[in-house]
Amino acid sequence: MTTTHNQIMQTTLDNGLRIAVQPIESMQSVSLRLMIPSGVIHQEISQLGIASVCAELLLRGTTSRTSQQQADEFDLAGAVRDSSAGSRSTAISMTTLGTRFDEAIPLVADMTLNASMNDAAFEASRVMAQHALASLADDPQQRAVLAARARHLPDPYNRNTYGTESTLKSLTADATRDWWNLHNKPSGAIIGIAGSIDPDEAVKSIEEHFSQWSGSVPSPVVSSVTARGYAHESDDTNQVQVIIVNDAPQAGHEDEMKEQLAVSVLSGGMSGRLFTEVREKRGLCYSVSASYRAEREHGLVTSYVGTTPERAQESLDVLHEQLEALKAGDVTQQEFDRAKIGLKSRVIFSGESTGARSAALVADIMKRDNPRTLDQIIQQIDAVGLDDFNDYLRRRELGTLTIQTLGPTELTPPA
Repeated sequence: MTTTHNQIMQTTLDNGLRIAVQPIESMQSVSLRLMIPSGVIHQEISQLGIASVCAELLLRGTTSRTSQQQADEFDLAGAVRDSSAGSRSTAISMTTLGTRFDEAIPLVADMTLNASMNDAAFEASRVMAQHALASLADDPQQRAVLAARARHLPDPYNRNTYGTESTLKSLTADATRDWWNLHNKPSGAIIGIAGSIDPDEAVKSIEEHFSQWSGSVPSPVVSSVTARGYAHESDDTNQVQVIIVNDAPQAGHEDEMKEQLAVSVLSGGMSGRLFTEVREKRGLCYSVSASYRAEREHGLVTSYVGTTPERAQESLDVLHEQLEALKAGDVTQQEFDRAKIGLKSRVIFSGESTGARSAALVADIMKRDNPRTLDQIIQQIDAVGLDDFNDYLRRRELGTLTIQTLGPTELTPPA
């Protein structure tokens, strides 16, 4: 069977589990990504952090395998596996050789459907979550980013995966098992598989091991209230973290690719406007960047400057100035070409990893309903012309900004 990057097989099992398989003949490995609709947006406010505890518990044995037996059998199948909690879902990932896929799938199904979540494993998993939360004390940039997004997005999309000291402490093993059993359902779940695999055989194997899975998860209630504006977190340090968050097109919007190119102009490398204007010309900071995240419900751009207290105010002013300056729609052909080349390179590089491709298949279905091939993404990039791009920049709306600073003293936000 001849396979290329342009062939993606899709199907949906009777229980609602969606499957997308992309065979890649040049690969010897195969990767699977399973997204279960059990992320932090599904947590009760009193149980923040429970999804992360559950993700850790998935790696600590099942009703038929101890934690050590589970690890040993994955190793014997030549498989690397992981699990993690995200905003909308819990992810289970696995990579192995294409010839060992059938050995690994029963193990993935077992950890998904039969996690033991015994009391001892729960306590160890909670301690891991508490350590992750405590590590934020040594990561001021991440703290500032989380604080900014918490005020920019509505509840529950503004929540992070860490939880709080009080909610983690109050969790119990019984409550954690109950939460997982309530939210570990196939309706809305997605499996993406990419690499050395026969699509028909892959679907047959998934159906064999996951067809008895049943149930659905209710959608979370979304607030219409956001705080936004300026806020400061005092931190007695010689560094200042500056974050600006602005609205951007949601996933699947006709302007999504133009926004990706806009952020590439701003922060596509050492030739990007932010690096050139904030760091190179003025020497204001040690780090500056911007990133775009498009979700089904919303999109946002997060811009960052890490600097010293003496340069913090000017760094904030110049960062904001550059975000506003982009709205002039005066991007040159050279800047535009450079942004396109950088964006295409990142797309092509992602195709070199079966893990990245399986994750991309799932993300596309979650955000856009259908997966895209690498060629389709490249075509979307090529379809944007310079004139249309500059027209978009002139009508680009940033919305009400969220500005977060973290450092010894407050700054004055731009008018």
